[in-house]
Amino acid sequence: MTEPSPFPVRVERRAVDEAESRRANGPDWDAYADEYQATHGDYLGDAGFLWGPEGLTEDEAGLLGDVAGRDVLEVGSGAGQCSRWVAEHGGRPVGLDLSERQLQHSRRLDDATGVAVPAVLGTATALPFADAAFDAVFCAFGALQFVADLDAALGEAARVLRPEGRLVFSITHPTRWSFPDDPGPDGLRAATSYWDRTPYVEVNDDTGRVAYVEHHRTLGDWVRLLTRHGFVLVDLVEPEWPEGHERTWGGWSRLRGRLIPGTAIFVARGPGRGSA
Repeated sequence: MTEPSPFPVRVERRAVDEAESRRANGPDWDAYADEYQATHGDYLGDAGFLWGPEGLTEDEAGLLGDVAGRDVLEVGSGAGQCSRWVAEHGGRPVGLDLSERQLQHSRRLDDATGVAVPAVLGTATALPFADAAFDAVFCAFGALQFVADLDAALGEAARVLRPEGRLVFSITHPTRWSFPDDPGPDGLRAATSYWDRTPYVEVNDDTGRVAYVEHHRTLGDWVRLLTRHGFVLVDLVEPEWPEGHERTWGGWSRLRGRLIPGTAIFVARGPGRGSA
């Protein structure tokens, strides 16, 4: 979920490769993690599972299926709130995040809740796990839209999943890329082409270095990438903005959420036995 950078930035739209994306987004989340957890921690819950700013929970959606007794990987786990939910529902979660500071918050919540989630520093494009190690892999706005080499990330997810394991992930809804990231009326007017895949880049004015990157794909791009790696799309969930929900989160608001989708959740089944 796009958040304001903690330092002065200028915005660009230009090509950014995987190495530059990783160099930017890890330190950016290290710098922003404290503010993020202070601002959103109560809403997320220490062991809560939200799929996006609309407030759809896994308790309501059931997109992962029964996690009891299953090995579950969260990619982009942050402070481990979703993984802790998995543990409380009988699963065996493991978290992975690019930000050391987010993982420190995860350890803090381990101590506070008494529910410890193993978590490692790493990237979605090179998962440090054995083949067929997990029954499910999920990502709740945590990583995939920040990855340039999505081919590698989905290939890694397919590799670590057991046959026909489940992959579920939420991202900013691709149609949102046509609109400014503004929760007010200015965010209701399309300003750029939906088919413009040029990454969104923030550059630190103090250092001139790229400080934050998000990558845009169309819905069709996501489907083609999934099928290329042997996944079968089971569902595409577009949560509606619920009545009575007034929380503004970055560019997400009731005003916009009642008119255009803000989140897309892909539910896919991994390759079966004998798949290439």
